[in-house]
Amino acid sequence: MKFFHCDRFNFFLPDGHRFPIRKYVLLRERIEQSGLAPPENIIESDPATDEQILRVHTAEYLQKLKGGTLSEKEQRRLGLPWSPALLERSCRSVGGTVAACRAALAGGLAMNLAGGTHHAYPDHGEGFCVFNDVAIAARAMQAEELADRIAILDCDVHQGNGTAAIFADDPSVFTLSVHGANNFPLHKEKSDLDLELPDGADDDDYLEAVDYGLRRALTLARPTLAVFLAGADPFAGDTLGRLKVSKAGLARRDRLVFDGCAHAGVPVAIVLSGGYAKNVGDTVDIHFQTARLAVEMLGMTTR
Repeated sequence: MKFFHCDRFNFFLPDGHRFPIRKYVLLRERIEQSGLAPPENIIESDPATDEQILRVHTAEYLQKLKGGTLSEKEQRRLGLPWSPALLERSCRSVGGTVAACRAALAGGLAMNLAGGTHHAYPDHGEGFCVFNDVAIAARAMQAEELADRIAILDCDVHQGNGTAAIFADDPSVFTLSVHGANNFPLHKEKSDLDLELPDGADDDDYLEAVDYGLRRALTLARPTLAVFLAGADPFAGDTLGRLKVSKAGLARRDRLVFDGCAHAGVPVAIVLSGGYAKNVGDTVDIHFQTARLAVEMLGMTTR
């Protein structure tokens, strides 16, 4: 199984910033040290091209990012200070999702150790999301005629509002979002299937929603590719999550997704999405658990 990463490309954050930049390098190092994949399958991502980005984002927005002309208001909405390094990192994060989709279509499962930036809209970024990597990758797979129908299985605790808006009128891309009803964003978009959970929802509540959503998405979309946003932020110890899902519950979620997609014959590209535990090690544990379970599933399906 192939893993793609871009953690060498860091960007400045002020002290105390909530974005968990350390989790990316810690996760990649843990995968390397665990022997989960051979070195040749842990690959530094190439940046997405302008052509790929412009299938989703406006030329005006891309030019603002390239020229460093985002206003202070736009940077506040994004939640990250603009810099050339931020742009480079963002392009490589998108490139990792594009590569993971290609690799999943070739081998059944692949993972970008970044990505899941589902709050970005065509003309602006928000919620720590510069580009919408999943949307760009979906359009790339369609343009390359590698996948025509795509299911986006968004299990981040925050609704994938940007993704829902981008594909609102597109029957070729099915958007599922399982998220906290009272969490960010305040204004929710309409996904093809939104499953909202109350604050404090536990493993049973969460897994019931994921199971139902997955079965409906696979039945209605009949996808040739699934992109799984395996958010770590439904975790009970997440500072932005507001749910009470355990690490074991999140492992069961991952197995549901992998088993369901394997049974339907649908390859899966995995992206990290959110994770804001007070102890970054908890977030890394959850993401590593997803990677380990994916490797195990791939081994079972290729025997």
